Amino acid sequence: MTLLLFGLFFLLMLLGVPIAFAIGASSLYALHQGGVPLMVVTQQMFQGINSFALVAIPMFILAGDLMAQGRVSERLVSFADSLVGFLRGGLSIVSVMAGMFFAAISGSGAATTAAVGSSLVPELKRKGYDPASAASLIAASGTIGVVIPPSVPMIIYAVIAQQSVSKLFLNGFLPGLAMGLGLMAIAIVQAYKRQYPKGTPLSAATIWRTFKAASWGLMTPVIILGGIFTGIFTPSEAAVVAVNYALLVSLFVYRDLTLPQVYRLLLRSAMTTAVIMLVIAMSAVLSWTLSSWQVPGAIAQSVLSLSTDPLVVMLLVVAVILLTGVFIETASALIILTPVLLPLVLQLGIDPVHFGLIIVVGLSIGMITPPVAINLYVASSVTQLPLERITRAIVPYMLGLIGVLLLVVYVPIFMGWSGR
Repeated sequence: MTLLLFGLFFLLMLLGVPIAFAIGASSLYALHQGGVPLMVVTQQMFQGINSFALVAIPMFILAGDLMAQGRVSERLVSFADSLVGFLRGGLSIVSVMAGMFFAAISGSGAATTAAVGSSLVPELKRKGYDPASAASLIAASGTIGVVIPPSVPMIIYAVIAQQSVSKLFLNGFLPGLAMGLGLMAIAIVQAYKRQYPKGTPLSAATIWRTFKAASWGLMTPVIILGGIFTGIFTPSEAAVVAVNYALLVSLFVYRDLTLPQVYRLLLRSAMTTAVIMLVIAMSAVLSWTLSSWQVPGAIAQSVLSLSTDPLVVMLLVVAVILLTGVFIETASALIILTPVLLPLVLQLGIDPVHFGLIIVVGLSIGMITPPVAINLYVASSVTQLPLERITRAIVPYMLGLIGVLLLVVYVPIFMGWSGR
C-alpha cells in the first residue's frame, strides 16, 4: 500500500498536478484502498492547520511584501554599500549583506532575491560586473531569507515537529551568518580573479547618513526578535506587530506605498498563504497515513540497518534533503520530509531543534538547484538574463552553501542554544 501511495504521488507530480492536490489525491486513494473511513481525511486536514503558531505565516508574508514593495531594500543596499563598498568587488559583498539584512525582515527567499536584485542589478551592470555571476550571487543570497529569522519554513517545521518557534529562531542566526560569510568569501575570490572595481570610498559620514535612512527598516528585526526573545509577545503576535510596523513605516515614514498598492499586496499575500495552508492541510493527511502504517519507523530501521554511525546516517539524510529540494519547493518538501526523517534522527539522539536547522538550510539550497529553483527564476526575471546562464554561474555558490550545510550538521557550535 505504501508503494501505491508514493507511486501515485510521483505519477501526479510528473503529470504536473499541483503539489497540494498530488499529496491529497494519492493519500485519499491509498486510504480508500485500505478501507479507512474517508472522514479521517477532513479531520486530519483540519487538525493539520489548527495551530495558533500558523497565524504567523500570513502575517510574516504580508510584512515582507510590504517592505519589499517599498524602498526599504534600496536603503538597506545603500547602507551595506557604505560599509563594504570600498573593497574590491565590494558590490558583490553588498549583495550578500543586503540579502542578510532583508532576510531578517521578510522570511522569504524569493522576496529577498527580488528586493535585493531590483536594487543592485543596474549598479552591478554599470560597474562592469559579470551579469550572470552577479545574478547568481543575488539568487544564492536569497536562500538566507528562509534561514535568518523570521523564517516561514522554521514556523512550519516547529508546528509539524511540535518544537518551539522561539528556539528555532534563536538558533537560526548562526547558520544564516555562516551562509553569508561563505558566499562573501567566494565573491571576494571571484572579484580578485576578474579584477572587479572598488566601490564607494569608506566614510563615517556616509555610513551615518545611510544608517539613518535605513534605520526604520533595520529596526524591524530588532522589534520582532527582541519581543520574542524577551517574552513580550509570541512569534504569532510578533508577526502581527511586524505587519503594523511595516504599514506604519511604508505609509507614513517613507511614504513609498499607496493604499491601492497595499490592497494588492493584501490579495497577493492571501493567495500565497492559501497555497501554503492547503499544502499543510493535505500533508497532514499524508503524515497521518504514513504514521498509521508505521512507515517512518520502518524507514528508520532500514537506514539504521545500513549503519548505526550517526555521522554516516546524517550524510544519507543530507543527501535525501538535497535531492528532494531539487524537485519539490521548500515548504512542500519540508512538510513531506519532516514526519519521515524526524523519527530516524531522534533515534540517533539528535536534538530536534538542530535537525530543524539542518532541514531548513538543506531545503533552502533547493531554491537555487533546477528544475524547481524559485530564486533563479526570480533573478532571471529581474536581470532579464536566460536561466541557463545564471544556472551555470550558480555552481560555486551552490557548492559553498552545501559546505555550510555540512558544517551545520557536524560542527558542535551549530548545535548550541537549543535549550537541551
